[in-house]
Amino acid sequence: MLFILYTSGTTGKPKGIMHTTGGYMTGVFATTQWVFDLQDKDIFWCTADVGWVTGHSYIVYGPMANGATQVIYEGSPDFPEKNRFWKIIEKYKVTVFYTAPTAIRAFMKWGTQWPEGCDLSSLRLLGSVGEPINPEAWVWYHEFIGRNNCPVVDTWWQTETGSIMIAPLPAITALKPGSATMPLPGIDVKVVDEHADEIKVGGGYLVLTSPWPSMLRGIYGDPERFKQTYWNKWKGHIYFTGDGAKKDKDGYYWLLGRVDDIMLVAGHNISTMEVESALVDHPMVAESAVIGATDDVKGQAIVAFVTLKEGQKAMADIEEILKQHVVEKIGAIARPRRIILTADLPKTRSGKIMRRLLRDVAEGRALGDVTTLADAAVVSNLKERYSDKEG
Repeated sequence: MLFILYTSGTTGKPKGIMHTTGGYMTGVFATTQWVFDLQDKDIFWCTADVGWVTGHSYIVYGPMANGATQVIYEGSPDFPEKNRFWKIIEKYKVTVFYTAPTAIRAFMKWGTQWPEGCDLSSLRLLGSVGEPINPEAWVWYHEFIGRNNCPVVDTWWQTETGSIMIAPLPAITALKPGSATMPLPGIDVKVVDEHADEIKVGGGYLVLTSPWPSMLRGIYGDPERFKQTYWNKWKGHIYFTGDGAKKDKDGYYWLLGRVDDIMLVAGHNISTMEVESALVDHPMVAESAVIGATDDVKGQAIVAFVTLKEGQKAMADIEEILKQHVVEKIGAIARPRRIILTADLPKTRSGKIMRRLLRDVAEGRALGDVTTLADAAVVSNLKERYSDKEG
């Protein structure tokens, strides 16, 4: 045993993921070299909270096992000003920068003047981690942080996998904005349907079909939950990631987020990420979080929580404008029932949006566990405002 790291379950009951020394270290050591093309002269900066798995794998164990020179920072990206990250990159000549789509969308919201006022010419590689990155954020990141000169390595992995599973190899893999591209060497990934039959082109469940060095070794104190959660959906040795994905004709993988976040609207499967990406595509929108709320007629109805870019004022018909934008991007079936404007979204310290709590808000339930939130007041305020609007 190396460590136990707790990750939230869909029920709100945390799972203690167990990782072992040899296997985990092999995974993070190799993937740090491969994905970040780590060189002796690099200054590496992963902005994750060190207590989150990304902090374990790509601040503590992976880079240090490789002897990397690192910047380690624990603090806000907007204090004393919204150029805090860019000032750090300028000062320490950071070459490899690894951050979350949530942070990137916050940077987009704040405006381009902050990175444009700093010298970011030392950067040669950008990374993304934590959730699927929408193409708009990918392009912004590439243009305004990488100055169109840095490959963006979008990475898919989990607390449970220990190290990166799907990602481009810099200067080798052709990039597609919004796609994590292809599995790393030795990683066997498939997209399958309900019967575990492989889907060559199209969407379904993302699964892993053979072991890998850094895989979890169990859930601490609960071996039965370990089997039920990851191994019992299908017969045979198939690891169920809990994520949905699409595979295109070129063999590239496009992550859709948690299967729990696939909405069934009037018989149609719609990914929350697809609707969120459509909303963020609108020039006024900085960030969005979409959930499926119970609906007596459609089964589920789409509810979107939206944050506007700084300086944007909400016009009277903004809700209708955004609903129509989603219709134009995806189709009428994806039209949100309601759009709620909010200054902030409920997030963990690692930057993940807690959609489970947004479902509680939308369905009028008592709020679930909020102990992992960076600011618990955000969701309380949303609940109050949503109730007023419903009334």
